[in-house]
Amino acid sequence: MLGAIAGDIIGSVYEHHNVKRKDFHLLSPDAFFTDDTVLTVALADALLTKTPYVDKLKQFYRSYPNAGFGGYFIRWAGSSDTQPYNSFGNGAAMRVSPVAYAFENLSSVLLEAERSSAVTHNHPEGIKGAQATAVAIFLARKNTGRQEIKAYIETNFGYELDDRLDDIRITYEYNETCQGSVPQAIIAFLESDSYEDAIRNAISIGGDSDTLACITGGIAAAFYGGIPETIARFALGKLDDALSGIVKNFEQRWVHSRVY
Repeated sequence: MLGAIAGDIIGSVYEHHNVKRKDFHLLSPDAFFTDDTVLTVALADALLTKTPYVDKLKQFYRSYPNAGFGGYFIRWAGSSDTQPYNSFGNGAAMRVSPVAYAFENLSSVLLEAERSSAVTHNHPEGIKGAQATAVAIFLARKNTGRQEIKAYIETNFGYELDDRLDDIRITYEYNETCQGSVPQAIIAFLESDSYEDAIRNAISIGGDSDTLACITGGIAAAFYGGIPETIARFALGKLDDALSGIVKNFEQRWVHSRVY
């Protein structure tokens, strides 16, 4: 989960100032956590406390109203309505990483990813994006090879993952949909050779940089066995005590990684 959060924070300064190269400054002092982090932690807290997702998503929105939420989510989270709004935005995928750690078999991960998505993003593409991301993380943490991960995602979710980043960069533009960002984020992982390289790949595409890096970062951290200490400390240092406390509790319970 911390890998997704670190990706969000690193990508935050490039969302509106895209870079189409990999040699950018990685740990900017101006970086900050966004709604991607807030809602990832909200799902983690829901799993830790066995609280309905809808309650935690609304609670965390009220606690961090200026984190950069999308318009549809703001209207939903600020209302008394608990019904989903049929979104296929990438918000379902960017927040799903905790699900991939809290469950120990593929069928449970698929079901819970759907549940966590359908609270808001009940459109089939929104659910598919969340499930594909969660499955990629789950398979990665189970030591599945990258080609096996690629094949599973292509076969079961229909995403085309043969495009190359060098080609994607040329024409890729800002896209907040699952179908327009989740495949690209997965490709950024597939072409990587380390966690940092995966994050650089994702941000170098352009577009919704923080969310792309969040999705890619969740997969890469699982695949590479965690994230570098320098990046972990940087990311945790950008969180307040409430968010970092939940992250540490979740990581200690389910990720079993060293928490800095």
